[in-house]
Amino acid sequence: MVRAIVVRRIVSAGLALALVALPPARAAEPPARPTEADYYRIERLAIPPQAFLEVGALEWLPGDRLAVASRRGEIWVVDDPAGAEPTWTRFAHGLHEVLGLAWRDGALYVTQRPEVSRLEDTDGDGEADVMETVADGWGVSGDYHEYAFGSKFDAEGNIWVVLCLTGSFSSEVPFRGWAVRVTPDGRTIPTTSGIRSPGGIGFGCDGSVLYTDNQGPWNGSCALKELRPGEFVGHPGGFRWYDLAPEMGPKPEEPRSGSRWAEEAKRIPQYRPAAVVFPYDLMGKSAAGVVCDATEGAFGPFAGQVFVTDQSHSFLMRCALERVDGILQGACFPFREGFGSGSLAVQFAPDGALFVGGTNRGWGSRGGGDYALERLVWTGRVPFEIRAMKALPDGFELEFTAPVDRAAAADPASYRARGFGYIFQSAYGSPVVDEEPCTIVSATPDADGTRVRLVMENLREGVIHEIACPGVRSAATASPGAGLPLLHDTGWYTLNRRPQ
Repeated sequence: MVRAIVVRRIVSAGLALALVALPPARAAEPPARPTEADYYRIERLAIPPQAFLEVGALEWLPGDRLAVASRRGEIWVVDDPAGAEPTWTRFAHGLHEVLGLAWRDGALYVTQRPEVSRLEDTDGDGEADVMETVADGWGVSGDYHEYAFGSKFDAEGNIWVVLCLTGSFSSEVPFRGWAVRVTPDGRTIPTTSGIRSPGGIGFGCDGSVLYTDNQGPWNGSCALKELRPGEFVGHPGGFRWYDLAPEMGPKPEEPRSGSRWAEEAKRIPQYRPAAVVFPYDLMGKSAAGVVCDATEGAFGPFAGQVFVTDQSHSFLMRCALERVDGILQGACFPFREGFGSGSLAVQFAPDGALFVGGTNRGWGSRGGGDYALERLVWTGRVPFEIRAMKALPDGFELEFTAPVDRAAAADPASYRARGFGYIFQSAYGSPVVDEEPCTIVSATPDADGTRVRLVMENLREGVIHEIACPGVRSAATASPGAGLPLLHDTGWYTLNRRPQ
């Protein structure tokens, strides 16, 4: 950098003197605060113009190939998607809004709106020449919102399908508003009632079945929910189909509109509340794809956690889950924003990169493109983050990705906390209710400085607990750098059960 030089000429005793005046020295500027892109890089794939690829599902195939399904009914296979010149082949077309892909034994299993289908390329030319129905045990009325999101295979070889309500409000044809299982022999088993408007389905690393549901009637905000056979997850619109599912047992009691989910969980034995409720607008507006990080560290320091896309905000969240008294619950955190369209489908690659597919048709999104397919790559640098929150009888334990500055972390003034919730009601959505502060009584770092125990007042079951850590800094020996603030300093924990 060239500094400006000012020259003044002074005449004294017949001599011309040139004096050079330098600008005053400035103190060294502090290093720039790291950004998400310093740790996770978004690489956008160039999609061929003939593939109007509103991505609805992704699946990894043998031979370094990625299957990409479009909401417009096409499936494309991308060879070497991380390479400099990936090749694209249209594998199938003429399908009906594919929102699920799973590979097994040389065939691609496709969840489209009216059925689960099996597609196979028997002559090796890159295009499917066998298309057969595996199961179609649910109804379709033609309504725009009757989405059907399909999972990968579970440990028993089943595909789980979550079926959106008709119009996302009512259930006009069988099993709309339900989750069903499609068995290896093609049976459709009604499994869980209470679905409203799903945005994606996947598995936890422990095999738990997880899906996202979106704000609306009986859903005060978007949420990550667990699916278990015989249970009910909140929306009674599909209760009429219990008559067609005797294996489900008795129909649950109707929830009381205007109540709270914790109260209804005590009253309705079949009801399982959400594992994580995403604070509306703070953590998106349209929760979507679900995937667990089983990369064993290839994607960074969050192995075992669940990542969730948000279609409206075009970003990625992460969830750290735990089970307390048999009930799944946990915290959500911001992770990475800036995707090119409405983030929907999500899939890990064998090398540990995360592929994210987007679409914005029918919904607005911060990402301005009609569609996108992007690869999220860990740069190898570890961000200073709240890795997880664990519920304790008298507060929470915060786990960090690097040691904290002990003095800052031990000061209760470094934290802010509050609790709030949403109304469990038949009306659309809910305002924030029951908001109260939570006093931080004490903060105690552990021996190595990667965990801090917070003792708090006013913990409440059935409430989202927001904990912000604006005063926490990384230790002098921390690998991200000394004295750094957290990349994201706030987490939200859905406390269904308070440990005893």
